[in-house]
Amino acid sequence: MVRVLICGDLVWAHNECDELFHGVAEVVRMDSPDRAEFFASLQQGGKYDGIVGIYRHNVSTDFIGIFDKELVSKLPSTVKWIAHNGAGYDQIDVLACKARGITVSNTPGAVDDATATTGLYLMISALRCFAHAEQDLRAGKWKASHRPGNAHDLTDRTLAILGLGGIGLRLAELAHAFPMRIVYHSRRKVAHAPDWCEYFGADRLDEMLAQADVLSVHVPLRPDTEHFVDEKMIRKLKKGAVIVNTARGKVIDEAAMIRALEDGHLGGVGIDVYPNEPEVNPRLLDFPNATLLPHMGTETCDSQKKMEIRALTNLRDYLTKGQGSDIIPEHKQ
Repeated sequence: MVRVLICGDLVWAHNECDELFHGVAEVVRMDSPDRAEFFASLQQGGKYDGIVGIYRHNVSTDFIGIFDKELVSKLPSTVKWIAHNGAGYDQIDVLACKARGITVSNTPGAVDDATATTGLYLMISALRCFAHAEQDLRAGKWKASHRPGNAHDLTDRTLAILGLGGIGLRLAELAHAFPMRIVYHSRRKVAHAPDWCEYFGADRLDEMLAQADVLSVHVPLRPDTEHFVDEKMIRKLKKGAVIVNTARGKVIDEAAMIRALEDGHLGGVGIDVYPNEPEVNPRLLDFPNATLLPHMGTETCDSQKKMEIRALTNLRDYLTKGQGSDIIPEHKQ
Protein backbone atom coordinates (compact mmCIF):
# COMPACT_ATOMS: atom_id res chain seq x y z
CA MET A 1 0.00 0.00 0.00
CA VAL A 2 1.26 3.49 -0.86
CA ARG A 3 2.14 5.88 1.92
CA VAL A 4 1.19 9.53 2.52
CA LEU A 5 2.68 11.93 5.06
CA ILE A 6 0.73 14.20 7.39
CA CYS A 7 3.11 17.14 7.80
CA GLY A 8 1.62 19.35 10.51
CA ASP A 9 -0.86 17.62 12.75
CA LEU A 10 -4.57 17.41 12.10
CA VAL A 11 -6.79 18.99 14.74
CA TRP A 12 -10.40 18.56 13.63
CA ALA A 13 -10.57 15.91 10.89
CA HIS A 14 -9.03 12.78 12.42
CA ASN A 15 -12.06 10.59 11.69
CA GLU A 16 -12.42 11.98 8.18
CA CYS A 17 -8.74 11.25 7.52
CA ASP A 18 -9.21 7.63 8.54
CA GLU A 19 -12.26 7.32 6.29
CA LEU A 20 -10.66 9.00 3.28
CA PHE A 21 -7.54 6.85 3.26
CA HIS A 22 -8.99 3.54 4.50
CA GLY A 23 -7.85 0.90 2.04
CA VAL A 24 -6.18 3.57 -0.09
CA ALA A 25 -2.95 4.52 1.65
CA GLU A 26 -0.98 4.13 4.84
CA VAL A 27 -1.03 7.43 6.73
CA VAL A 28 2.31 8.36 8.31
CA ARG A 29 2.48 11.30 10.71
CA MET A 30 5.52 13.56 10.64
CA ASP A 31 7.05 13.63 14.13
CA SER A 32 10.51 14.99 13.32
CA PRO A 33 11.66 17.52 15.93
CA ASP A 34 13.84 19.45 13.50
CA ARG A 35 14.82 19.87 9.86
CA ALA A 36 17.93 17.68 10.02
CA GLU A 37 16.02 14.72 11.43
CA PHE A 38 13.28 15.24 8.84
CA PHE A 39 15.82 15.11 6.01
CA ALA A 40 17.39 11.96 7.45
CA SER A 41 13.99 10.28 7.70
CA LEU A 42 13.24 11.02 4.05
CA GLN A 43 16.19 8.95 2.88
CA GLN A 44 15.93 5.37 1.67
CA GLY A 45 15.12 3.15 4.62
CA GLY A 46 13.94 6.11 6.72
CA LYS A 47 10.52 6.31 8.32
CA TYR A 48 9.19 8.56 5.53
CA ASP A 49 10.76 6.59 2.68
CA GLY A 50 8.41 5.85 -0.21
CA ILE A 51 5.78 8.49 0.51
CA VAL A 52 3.90 9.52 -2.62
CA GLY A 53 2.02 12.55 -1.28
CA ILE A 54 2.10 15.06 1.54
CA TYR A 55 -0.59 16.89 3.48
CA ARG A 56 1.03 20.13 4.63
CA HIS A 57 0.02 22.67 7.28
CA ASN A 58 1.99 25.81 8.12
CA VAL A 59 2.45 24.63 11.73
CA SER A 60 5.09 22.22 10.40
CA THR A 61 7.30 25.26 9.85
CA ASP A 62 7.91 25.40 13.59
CA PHE A 63 9.82 22.13 13.33
CA ILE A 64 11.17 21.69 9.80
CA GLY A 65 10.99 25.18 8.31
CA ILE A 66 9.30 26.23 5.09
CA PHE A 67 9.12 24.07 1.98
CA ASP A 68 11.94 25.94 0.27
CA LYS A 69 14.12 24.74 -2.60
CA GLU A 70 16.40 22.83 -0.23
CA LEU A 71 13.57 20.93 1.42
CA VAL A 72 11.86 20.16 -1.89
CA SER A 73 15.14 18.78 -3.23
CA LYS A 74 15.29 16.33 -0.31
CA LEU A 75 11.85 14.83 -0.94
CA PRO A 76 11.85 11.28 -2.32
CA SER A 77 11.33 11.01 -6.07
CA THR A 78 8.10 9.15 -5.31
CA VAL A 79 6.42 12.34 -4.02
CA LYS A 80 4.13 13.76 -6.71
CA TRP A 81 1.50 15.75 -4.77
CA ILE A 82 1.60 18.27 -1.93
CA ALA A 83 -1.85 19.09 -0.56
CA HIS A 84 -1.37 22.36 1.27
CA ASN A 85 -3.88 23.34 3.93
CA GLY A 86 -4.47 27.05 3.30
CA ALA A 87 -5.32 29.48 0.55
CA GLY A 88 -1.93 31.21 0.60
CA TYR A 89 1.05 29.02 -0.25
CA ASP A 90 3.96 31.45 -0.08
CA GLN A 91 5.79 29.06 2.29
CA ILE A 92 6.23 26.57 -0.56
CA ASP A 93 8.73 26.98 -3.40
CA VAL A 94 6.22 26.05 -6.07
CA LEU A 95 8.70 26.47 -8.92
CA ALA A 96 11.07 23.98 -7.28
CA CYS A 97 8.11 21.61 -6.88
CA LYS A 98 7.16 21.99 -10.52
CA ALA A 99 10.74 21.30 -11.61
CA ARG A 100 10.59 17.98 -9.75
CA GLY A 101 7.19 17.03 -11.13
CA ILE A 102 5.34 17.70 -7.86
CA THR A 103 1.88 19.26 -8.07
CA VAL A 104 0.73 21.60 -5.29
CA SER A 105 -2.90 22.15 -4.34
CA ASN A 106 -4.38 24.56 -1.80
CA THR A 107 -7.77 25.11 -0.15
CA PRO A 108 -9.18 28.34 -1.56
CA GLY A 109 -12.93 28.00 -1.09
CA ALA A 110 -12.73 26.62 2.43
CA VAL A 111 -11.29 29.88 3.79
CA ASP A 112 -13.62 32.31 2.03
CA ASP A 113 -16.28 32.91 4.66
CA ALA A 114 -14.02 33.15 7.72
CA THR A 115 -11.51 35.45 6.01
CA ALA A 116 -14.22 37.63 4.48
CA THR A 117 -15.96 38.11 7.84
CA THR A 118 -12.57 39.05 9.31
CA GLY A 119 -12.23 41.68 6.60
CA LEU A 120 -15.75 42.90 7.29
CA TYR A 121 -14.98 43.32 10.98
CA LEU A 122 -11.75 45.19 10.23
CA MET A 123 -13.56 47.51 7.81
CA ILE A 124 -16.38 48.26 10.24
CA SER A 125 -13.99 48.84 13.13
CA ALA A 126 -11.71 51.09 11.10
CA LEU A 127 -14.55 53.22 9.75
CA ARG A 128 -16.40 53.45 13.08
CA CYS A 129 -13.28 53.74 15.30
CA PHE A 130 -14.49 50.80 17.39
CA ALA A 131 -11.05 49.44 18.34
CA HIS A 132 -10.03 52.78 19.82
CA ALA A 133 -13.34 53.05 21.67
CA GLU A 134 -12.87 49.61 23.21
CA GLN A 135 -9.36 50.52 24.33
CA ASP A 136 -10.75 53.63 26.05
CA LEU A 137 -13.48 51.64 27.75
CA ARG A 138 -11.03 49.05 29.06
CA ALA A 139 -8.86 51.88 30.39
CA GLY A 140 -11.82 53.32 32.30
CA LYS A 141 -12.13 56.36 30.03
CA TRP A 142 -15.57 55.54 28.59
CA LYS A 143 -15.46 57.35 25.20
CA ALA A 144 -13.58 60.46 26.24
CA SER A 145 -11.26 60.50 23.23
CA HIS A 146 -13.83 59.53 20.59
CA ARG A 147 -14.40 62.13 17.88
CA PRO A 148 -17.54 61.51 15.77
CA GLY A 149 -15.93 63.51 12.98
CA ASN A 150 -13.42 60.68 12.54
CA ALA A 151 -16.07 57.95 12.35
CA HIS A 152 -18.16 57.01 9.33
CA ASP A 153 -21.13 54.82 8.45
CA LEU A 154 -20.66 52.11 5.84
CA THR A 155 -23.89 52.82 3.99
CA ASP A 156 -23.28 54.34 0.54
CA ARG A 157 -19.49 54.20 0.97
CA THR A 158 -17.35 52.72 -1.80
CA LEU A 159 -15.47 49.50 -1.15
CA ALA A 160 -12.66 48.79 -3.61
CA ILE A 161 -11.56 45.16 -3.68
CA LEU A 162 -8.09 44.41 -4.95
CA GLY A 163 -8.37 40.84 -6.22
CA LEU A 164 -11.89 39.46 -6.62
CA GLY A 165 -11.21 35.82 -5.83
CA GLY A 166 -13.33 33.73 -3.49
CA ILE A 167 -12.54 35.80 -0.40
CA GLY A 168 -12.94 39.13 -2.16
CA LEU A 169 -16.25 38.09 -3.68
CA ARG A 170 -17.60 36.88 -0.34
CA LEU A 171 -16.64 40.20 1.26
CA ALA A 172 -18.35 41.99 -1.62
CA GLU A 173 -21.57 40.06 -0.94
CA LEU A 174 -21.46 40.92 2.76
CA ALA A 175 -20.70 44.62 2.22
CA HIS A 176 -23.28 44.99 -0.53
CA ALA A 177 -25.98 44.38 2.08
CA PHE A 178 -25.34 47.69 3.88
CA PRO A 179 -25.48 48.73 1.00
CA MET A 180 -21.99 49.72 -0.08
CA ARG A 181 -20.96 50.39 -3.64
CA ILE A 182 -18.57 47.64 -4.75
CA VAL A 183 -15.76 48.19 -7.24
CA TYR A 184 -12.88 45.85 -7.97
CA HIS A 185 -9.65 45.32 -9.83
CA SER A 186 -8.30 41.93 -10.86
CA ARG A 187 -6.00 40.80 -13.64
CA ARG A 188 -9.13 40.23 -15.71
CA LYS A 189 -12.87 40.75 -15.35
CA VAL A 190 -14.46 38.02 -13.25
CA ALA A 191 -17.12 36.35 -15.40
CA HIS A 192 -19.31 35.19 -12.51
CA ALA A 193 -19.18 38.47 -10.58
CA PRO A 194 -22.60 40.05 -9.92
CA ASP A 195 -23.65 43.01 -12.03
CA TRP A 196 -23.32 45.30 -9.01
CA CYS A 197 -19.57 44.62 -8.87
CA GLU A 198 -18.00 47.27 -11.09
CA TYR A 199 -14.79 46.19 -12.81
CA PHE A 200 -11.83 48.55 -13.25
CA GLY A 201 -9.05 47.24 -15.48
CA ALA A 202 -5.37 48.15 -15.21
CA ASP A 203 -5.96 51.25 -17.36
CA ARG A 204 -8.53 52.51 -14.83
CA LEU A 205 -6.88 51.43 -11.56
CA ASP A 206 -6.04 55.00 -10.55
CA GLU A 207 -9.64 55.99 -11.19
CA MET A 208 -10.85 53.22 -8.87
CA LEU A 209 -8.42 54.18 -6.12
CA ALA A 210 -9.53 57.81 -6.25
CA GLN A 211 -13.13 56.73 -5.59
CA ALA A 212 -12.43 54.25 -2.79
CA ASP A 213 -13.42 54.88 0.81
CA VAL A 214 -12.01 51.46 1.67
CA LEU A 215 -9.36 49.45 -0.17
CA SER A 216 -9.51 45.77 0.80
CA VAL A 217 -6.48 43.74 -0.30
CA HIS A 218 -6.89 40.14 -1.50
CA VAL A 219 -3.74 39.62 -3.56
CA PRO A 220 -1.71 36.41 -3.15
CA LEU A 221 1.93 36.88 -2.17
CA ARG A 222 4.35 36.05 -4.97
CA PRO A 223 7.68 37.62 -5.92
CA ASP A 224 5.86 39.90 -8.37
CA THR A 225 3.24 41.02 -5.82
CA GLU A 226 5.53 41.97 -2.95
CA HIS A 227 4.79 45.64 -2.14
CA PHE A 228 2.12 45.61 -4.86
CA VAL A 229 0.29 48.19 -2.74
CA ASP A 230 3.11 50.70 -2.73
CA GLU A 231 3.55 54.38 -1.91
CA LYS A 232 2.17 55.43 -5.28
CA MET A 233 -0.98 53.34 -4.96
CA ILE A 234 -1.61 54.47 -1.39
CA ARG A 235 -1.29 58.12 -2.37
CA LYS A 236 -3.80 57.59 -5.20
CA LEU A 237 -6.44 56.82 -2.58
CA LYS A 238 -8.64 59.71 -1.52
CA LYS A 239 -7.59 61.43 1.71
CA GLY A 240 -9.14 59.69 4.70
CA ALA A 241 -9.51 56.31 2.99
CA VAL A 242 -9.08 53.06 4.93
CA ILE A 243 -6.89 50.08 3.98
CA VAL A 244 -7.89 46.55 5.05
CA ASN A 245 -5.46 43.66 4.61
CA THR A 246 -6.38 40.00 5.14
CA ALA A 247 -4.06 38.70 2.40
CA ARG A 248 -0.35 38.72 3.26
CA GLY A 249 1.64 41.43 5.03
CA LYS A 250 4.30 41.78 2.37
CA VAL A 251 1.77 42.61 -0.34
CA ILE A 252 1.66 46.12 1.18
CA ASP A 253 4.66 48.41 1.60
CA GLU A 254 4.25 48.71 5.36
CA ALA A 255 6.59 51.70 5.66
CA ALA A 256 4.59 53.61 3.06
CA MET A 257 1.35 52.73 4.82
CA ILE A 258 2.72 53.96 8.15
CA ARG A 259 3.84 57.24 6.57
CA ALA A 260 0.32 57.72 5.21
CA LEU A 261 -1.11 57.14 8.69
CA GLU A 262 1.38 59.58 10.20
CA ASP A 263 0.54 62.45 7.85
CA GLY A 264 -3.20 61.77 7.88
CA HIS A 265 -3.58 60.68 4.28
CA LEU A 266 -5.09 57.41 5.50
CA GLY A 267 -8.04 57.66 7.85
CA GLY A 268 -7.34 54.25 9.33
CA VAL A 269 -6.30 50.67 8.70
CA GLY A 270 -7.58 47.21 9.56
CA ILE A 271 -4.74 44.69 9.54
CA ASP A 272 -4.77 40.92 10.11
CA VAL A 273 -1.44 40.04 8.44
CA TYR A 274 2.09 41.36 8.82
CA PRO A 275 5.38 41.13 6.88
CA ASN A 276 7.33 39.23 9.55
CA GLU A 277 4.79 37.33 11.63
CA PRO A 278 4.55 36.93 14.54
CA GLU A 279 6.50 40.20 14.84
CA VAL A 280 4.39 43.34 14.59
CA ASN A 281 5.91 46.73 13.82
CA PRO A 282 5.57 48.58 17.17
CA ARG A 283 4.83 51.79 15.30
CA LEU A 284 1.44 50.36 14.32
CA LEU A 285 0.52 50.04 17.98
CA ASP A 286 0.76 53.81 18.36
CA PHE A 287 -2.10 54.60 15.99
CA PRO A 288 -5.55 54.80 17.61
CA ASN A 289 -7.09 54.47 14.15
CA ALA A 290 -5.48 51.07 13.51
CA THR A 291 -7.53 47.94 14.16
CA LEU A 292 -5.05 45.08 14.53
CA LEU A 293 -5.59 41.32 14.72
CA PRO A 294 -2.98 38.53 15.07
CA HIS A 295 -3.74 36.71 11.78
CA MET A 296 -7.19 35.54 12.87
CA GLY A 297 -8.62 35.08 9.37
CA THR A 298 -9.31 31.35 9.55
CA GLU A 299 -9.06 30.82 13.29
CA THR A 300 -12.40 29.07 13.71
CA CYS A 301 -13.02 25.37 14.28
CA ASP A 302 -15.56 25.35 11.44
CA SER A 303 -13.25 26.74 8.77
CA GLN A 304 -10.21 24.81 9.96
CA LYS A 305 -12.09 21.53 9.73
CA LYS A 306 -13.29 22.42 6.22
CA MET A 307 -9.72 23.25 5.24
CA GLU A 308 -8.33 20.00 6.64
CA ILE A 309 -10.97 17.91 4.85
CA ARG A 310 -10.49 19.76 1.58
CA ALA A 311 -6.71 19.31 1.61
CA LEU A 312 -7.01 15.64 2.58
CA THR A 313 -9.59 15.10 -0.16
CA ASN A 314 -7.28 16.64 -2.76
CA LEU A 315 -4.56 14.20 -1.70
CA ARG A 316 -6.95 11.22 -1.69
CA ASP A 317 -8.26 12.17 -5.14
CA TYR A 318 -4.72 12.24 -6.49
CA LEU A 319 -4.27 8.66 -5.29
CA THR A 320 -7.62 7.38 -6.55
CA LYS A 321 -8.23 9.53 -9.64
CA GLY A 322 -4.75 10.58 -10.67
CA GLN A 323 -5.43 14.24 -9.88
CA GLY A 324 -6.88 16.29 -7.05
CA SER A 325 -8.70 19.61 -7.22
CA ASP A 326 -7.52 23.13 -6.32
CA ILE A 327 -4.26 22.96 -8.27
CA ILE A 328 -2.46 26.28 -7.80
CA PRO A 329 -2.31 28.57 -10.87
CA GLU A 330 1.47 28.14 -11.30
CA HIS A 331 0.98 24.40 -11.83
CA LYS A 332 -1.97 24.57 -14.23
CA GLN A 333 0.07 25.46 -17.28
